[in-house]
Amino acid sequence: MREGAVAAMMPFFSGTYANPSGSHRFAREARRAIDEARDDVADVLGVAPGSVIFTSCGTEADNTVLAGVSGAAVCSAAEHHAVLHPIEERADGVVIGTDATGHIDLDRLADACRTPGVGVVSVMAVNNEVGTITDLAAVAAIVRREAPDAVLHTDAVQAPCWLDLRSIAPLVDAMSFSAHKFGGPKGVGVLTLAPGVAVDPLIVGGGQERERRSGTHNVAGIVGLATALVETDHDRATEQVRLTALRDRLVDAVTGSVDGVVETVPRDRKVAGSAHMCIDGIENEALLYLLDEADVCASAASACASGAMEPSHVLAAMGIDRRLALGALRLTLGHTTTDADVDRAAEVVVGAVRRLRARAS
Repeated sequence: MREGAVAAMMPFFSGTYANPSGSHRFAREARRAIDEARDDVADVLGVAPGSVIFTSCGTEADNTVLAGVSGAAVCSAAEHHAVLHPIEERADGVVIGTDATGHIDLDRLADACRTPGVGVVSVMAVNNEVGTITDLAAVAAIVRREAPDAVLHTDAVQAPCWLDLRSIAPLVDAMSFSAHKFGGPKGVGVLTLAPGVAVDPLIVGGGQERERRSGTHNVAGIVGLATALVETDHDRATEQVRLTALRDRLVDAVTGSVDGVVETVPRDRKVAGSAHMCIDGIENEALLYLLDEADVCASAASACASGAMEPSHVLAAMGIDRRLALGALRLTLGHTTTDADVDRAAEVVVGAVRRLRARAS
């Protein structure tokens, strides 16, 4: 978490502890904090304050739109499971393939949108595994032309650190965010709805958030989210430059030291914080074990089912060769990443790959 977000949250764990839905003055203090946070969030996102709905996370925000809009639902095959699973489970759900970079196939999207009864289209702004940036202007042009009555939603959870959200808001009807992706606390998120867009609430009962999301507000979390988002927006331009250089140095150090390493998405098509690569002849389960032992935190775009390693759905959608996909390594950089972190990570990854290959030979 960002230090500013932690500091902003502290008063709401003790002194300003009242339920903001109450009517007494202590409740009004808490409600005022939410109102101010909503204004700050709206400014960064480029929407009206009334469009901002606070949720528990990005997954809830995604599900609210997908469950709350009638008609057929369309998404890309590379979406986060918070979007992909709800649409796959629907009888009228349509999943569109991607190109080799993980970007939705625009021609197939146009075909899907021509189907009568399309109610919602969801395409993520930035891919959570490989960092691909979606051309949302192109997506929006297709949806507005072929399915003008459909709600266009974007899972923008991975976007705040890298994209000016004010450029995204005019293109879509709904956006989802999660605070922990930009230095805020876990357990709080945002859904935005453009004026006139009606979505049936996923959670009902108390009537909070203009009856669009009931439940007692997480005041501390909301304040922390807003603080982290404002800081992220302020630092974005300089962080882009710094982290692009660090990312490039990290990937170059690995690819220049061991053979058979493929950078999954071209650098000009993805965000600066993504250093996703696939390493031929390496099982990422073993690689991650060695990295963890060396205190390098990483993940892999794969899952283990019934003891069999399977490539991630994103890499499968991109058409990455199975052998290569099983060696996927997802390294990400952010506001806490330092030069020393990059040097250490490169050293450990290269050493681990050489060690695993030596064992196999």
